[in-house]
Amino acid sequence: MVVVTGAAGFIGSAIVWELNRQGMEDIVIVDSLGTDEKWKNLVNLKYRDFIDKHEFLHMIETESVPFECGTIVHMGANSSTTEKDCDHLIENNFRYTKVLAHFALSKGARFVYASSAATYGDGSLGFEDKNDNCTRIKPLNMYGYSKNMFDVWALKRGYLNYIAGVKFFNVYGPNEHHKGDMRSVVVKAFEQIKETGKVRLFKSLNPEYTDGGQKRDFVYVKDAVNMTLFLMNNLNANGLYNAGSGRANTWNDLAYAIFEAMGLPANIEYIDMPEHLAGKYQYFTEADISKLRSAGFKTPLHTLNEGVADYVQNYLIPGKFLGEE
Repeated sequence: MVVVTGAAGFIGSAIVWELNRQGMEDIVIVDSLGTDEKWKNLVNLKYRDFIDKHEFLHMIETESVPFECGTIVHMGANSSTTEKDCDHLIENNFRYTKVLAHFALSKGARFVYASSAATYGDGSLGFEDKNDNCTRIKPLNMYGYSKNMFDVWALKRGYLNYIAGVKFFNVYGPNEHHKGDMRSVVVKAFEQIKETGKVRLFKSLNPEYTDGGQKRDFVYVKDAVNMTLFLMNNLNANGLYNAGSGRANTWNDLAYAIFEAMGLPANIEYIDMPEHLAGKYQYFTEADISKLRSAGFKTPLHTLNEGVADYVQNYLIPGKFLGEE
């Protein structure tokens, strides 16, 4: 039995999709659907049961979980990097993860959870995923801080010797339609290009980077899922692991890849960066994935152009979800 929390969300639903592709349907989905349209991510998936995330927490705390759980893949979280409600982030991202980790370890279940590259802050201390690095890095926003809080908590209690945390970088791909402003630039740019024939990128406020020359590690969701499931299936691969492409690309590179996938000439407009982002903006991220490779992950990754082409041509243009024929 595999429990996937946040399974109606972006990465969570992609994990269930891949498990289904591998022939697994003995899956319990845990999520809270709310009023957005992430329920659509579930339509093409196969699973045993759906449990509301609050109900599942109550089951754990009252020791009334009605099934044996061999694995918990915890992708549920508030992933908004602009969320201002710190109490909500602590409750949702920190406390909930603590409860699940305690439960998994007490039952001898495998526990893999989502951390984030947002924990690295401005990147001045690098992007190395050594476990104890989490005590030194300084996130730029409360989302990243709430994620790092659990990493530090797990480290200090020795839990990272038995569980695996996945530091996702800039993930893009199908099933992210419901995320609103937190959707990747790929889908936002696709919509802008369809409507106006051009894409808007932020101007740089850092003289070391030209406009559109700011760099990110963009990782295709199918690769992020393969990394996560590798950790799920390898009980000796414990601790913190970066999940990225291992290569930084510019926003301009991303825009050119989108135009190419759409069969259109590039047309980029540079706009001022909003004030609320200016002091919290990451100008460079690049995952060091050598630790994951050393643990035995050998699967080839999509290049930026390959990932964008698959997403745009096979999902965005036809308007399809993962698992939809």
